[in-house]
Amino acid sequence: MNLHEYQGKEILAGYGVRIQRGKVAQTPAEAVEVAKQLTEETGTSWYVVKAQVHAGGRGKGGGVKLAKGIDKVEEVADSIIGMQLVTPQTSAEGKKVHQVLIAEDVYYPGESETSEFYMSVLLNRSTGRNMIMYSTEGGMDIETVAEETPHLIFTEEIDPKVGLTGFQARKVAFNLGLSGAAFKDMTKFVTALYRAYEGADASLFEINPVLKTSDDKILAVDAKVTIDDNALYRHQDIAAMRDTREEDATEVEAGEAGLNFVKLDGNVGCMVNGAGLAMATMDIIKMAGGNPANFLDVGGTADAARVEQAFRIILRDENVKAILVNIFGGIVRCDRVAQGVVDAYKNMGNINVPIIVRLQGTNAEEAKKLIDESGLEVHSAIALQEAADLVQELV
Repeated sequence: MNLHEYQGKEILAGYGVRIQRGKVAQTPAEAVEVAKQLTEETGTSWYVVKAQVHAGGRGKGGGVKLAKGIDKVEEVADSIIGMQLVTPQTSAEGKKVHQVLIAEDVYYPGESETSEFYMSVLLNRSTGRNMIMYSTEGGMDIETVAEETPHLIFTEEIDPKVGLTGFQARKVAFNLGLSGAAFKDMTKFVTALYRAYEGADASLFEINPVLKTSDDKILAVDAKVTIDDNALYRHQDIAAMRDTREEDATEVEAGEAGLNFVKLDGNVGCMVNGAGLAMATMDIIKMAGGNPANFLDVGGTADAARVEQAFRIILRDENVKAILVNIFGGIVRCDRVAQGVVDAYKNMGNINVPIIVRLQGTNAEEAKKLIDESGLEVHSAIALQEAADLVQELV
């Protein structure tokens, strides 16, 4: 589950990470009130107005602007709230901005210069260990840094038996070229950041940039946070932060119906039971010359109501030209699924794309007979390759 910047910063602050302080606003008028409160609490007179969407690169799309005074806040907030923000991490359509974060200006003048760093905590899947990835090139796309100057990216892997050590935190600060008060503050920052990552059961904490202020304080100016969905039952407070407006509406509806659904860009709808079988089904559709339009796992209780809901979700995609139902009858009987397909077809009455049903396992013969004798425009297949070839032929 992805979080907004302001939500990620709330978690960080709870673990002792110094952050760029701010408050969220839903309207331009509320943004002014928030800015006034922020001035009372922090003394700031300039304000950074940031669009809150689940995407990086917001500044490049005009989603991050500086308001140089309280009298500019409403105008700047009004220019961002309601816009369709297009960034390198969104679709061409972009994302609608529903709220903005009004944050304090932390680039204040001082005797020494400010510095920006990149830092993230994530799982290194090749080693099965958490790692801290960091760079002196903060404020830039880390992909660009990796491509053009890979020697400026450092990593520190964490032994799960020991956890992050003080030596490793100091090594991070040393590699970033810090000294004195900034060095000490960075070691505290790194330690608290890793504690937040573990404590929140996150799969990603990305801070870009981490700022060294002119008075040698280290703080998080941004926060991109992803929480492991499988651990949300342990964090009801974090689960409550979910913003379904930022998610695909069809995927949200499918989740509420107990269906595992991911929309893709193809033209062949897939209805399968089991994630592994779903992946294999998409692969063989591709190999046969087709292109899967979705990943949809109905699970082990594929009754008529569940199958009908799955059909409705798939058919919302105007690009779907055929639907392949591929069920292996283990826990669920094939004849039960077949009856569900027939009942759903009759209830909906407006399915105008070919449906290919391949059922194998418990009561597969009875299931095929049900399909063949239904009198409906439903095609049955035995082998998976046969089903894929039939899909491609009908498309």
